[in-house]
Amino acid sequence: MLPNPQPYFAKLPDPRRETLNKRHKLEDIVMITLCAVLGGYEDWVSIEDFGYENEEWLRGFLELPNGIPSHDTLSVVMGKIKREAFEVAFLEWMRAGLPSLSEKQIAVDGKSLRGSRKGNSLVHMVSAFVVEARLVLAAQSVAEKGNEITAIPDLLAQLDIKGAIVTMDAMGCQKAIAGTIIEQKADYVLTLKENHPLMLENVKSEMEKEHEEGYVRLDAVGEKGHGRTETRRTSVSTKLDWLKQKNQWPGLQAVAMVESTREINGKTSKEYRYYLSSMTDAHRIEDAIRHHWAIENQQHWILDVQFGEDAHRARKNHSAANLALIRRTALNLLQQDRTDKRSIRRRKMRALSDLGYREKLLFGDAFVANVA
Repeated sequence: MLPNPQPYFAKLPDPRRETLNKRHKLEDIVMITLCAVLGGYEDWVSIEDFGYENEEWLRGFLELPNGIPSHDTLSVVMGKIKREAFEVAFLEWMRAGLPSLSEKQIAVDGKSLRGSRKGNSLVHMVSAFVVEARLVLAAQSVAEKGNEITAIPDLLAQLDIKGAIVTMDAMGCQKAIAGTIIEQKADYVLTLKENHPLMLENVKSEMEKEHEEGYVRLDAVGEKGHGRTETRRTSVSTKLDWLKQKNQWPGLQAVAMVESTREINGKTSKEYRYYLSSMTDAHRIEDAIRHHWAIENQQHWILDVQFGEDAHRARKNHSAANLALIRRTALNLLQQDRTDKRSIRRRKMRALSDLGYREKLLFGDAFVANVA
């Protein structure tokens, strides 16, 4: 079980001035928001309602010196907390929950918060997702999608990724990012697309050939579902004398091609995808490619469909980024029990109605036992 997040969020620096209007503790505001989001509340008015409906329970671990904050207070204060401080608190919490990342796959990807759009800009969250644990390890907000390239090395530098496999889409396929991963004694599998046109063309033309040495073609893997049949065949080349750019990429040991054939309603289409890797084991590369999409299916999709992230209109100050971290905290708490086979929607409903279950998610079995 993950540790209680309350002590980590209690360390957040309070952005408010010391005046008579400062009536509510920052820790109380953050925890009321988290508990409400955990139970499925998504807007500030309903979060205030959650506070009043659960005030007696909240007083079991919060001071609430002046009762429940209004929705305006919740909104304003959550927006004023420095997003960088919130990101550090979240990361420290997850470090305590996942002290070792060795042998784990860390999928890194960005997600736009569409409801945060102001004019032509909106907030993007770059997340590191631990595939095996189904947990968001760290997240960093950036003002523009193109800034993900500079945010990713920053994010990785805060993590102890020694012995892990880091996977990314084309945005993260950069020499500097590959270098950061190798310097930290981890491996990578990076998606190669048109942002490196000459290298992509070189890899395409060579991977169509089957070299006698250093070329492995794995058996096809098929999947069926929703009226669709998909077959994937992975080929890996580890003898890269033909690749002119090889020495420009730190740790590069192999390139891979995935041939994906889809049949939908009797129509067949074929797609080829290409990858760079610091590993030479074809099966490990294939597994890493296949499991990278967990960050889409088990984080991004759930945040949009079950937490309404794209529809949330928080925009002022740091509201969008801080609420995004609250949602990822709630998602981690809901995901942490791998034996629980219920959907995220059902877990949220139970967290709302079953105090014992909510306390177990937030504080662990020890807290529940002490209360009992």
